[in-house]
Amino acid sequence: MNLPSSRLYAGWLAVVRILTGAIWLMHGVPKFLHSDMFMPPNGFIGTYVTQGLSKTTGPYHDFLANVVQPNIAIFAELVRLGEVCVGISLVLGLLTRLGGFFGIVLTLNYMAARGGLGTLGEWSSIDACLMLLSAINLVLPTGRFLGIDRLFTRRYDAEPPLMAEFVQERPLDGPRAPS
Repeated sequence: MNLPSSRLYAGWLAVVRILTGAIWLMHGVPKFLHSDMFMPPNGFIGTYVTQGLSKTTGPYHDFLANVVQPNIAIFAELVRLGEVCVGISLVLGLLTRLGGFFGIVLTLNYMAARGGLGTLGEWSSIDACLMLLSAINLVLPTGRFLGIDRLFTRRYDAEPPLMAEFVQERPLDGPRAPS
């Protein structure tokens, strides 16, 4: 049984990368097109952070209360810009590992804000699936096939295949074993 070629695997990884990027763009672009529905003071982000404050405890609660909430407009811009940048990175195959990393960071923050990092329900959510897809782009070179990352990778010339060769050796002239 022959295994599929590496080119076939690379093609499927490119499909996963592009679809993951499209999902990120579907989440991020509407936040720019309908910013009144997302941005503070009346947008969804304010409600999301307020709910996060009621569901979280410990250091993440303190982070939401002392850093995010007072600077909600900056964090709202970072969220929508981050989602669009991750999407563009993955769709184009440009800096895909960096895009995968920030995809993981964003989804972990969304899950933590819902207070669910310790619950099985949160780990089986859409955000957890998107985090897994982003992780694939972090650990595998998905941008090297049908992506701009291919331009930044070294191309090694294929080495010629090893060929067996027969070398004549002269007989030993040294001591002989006893007969």
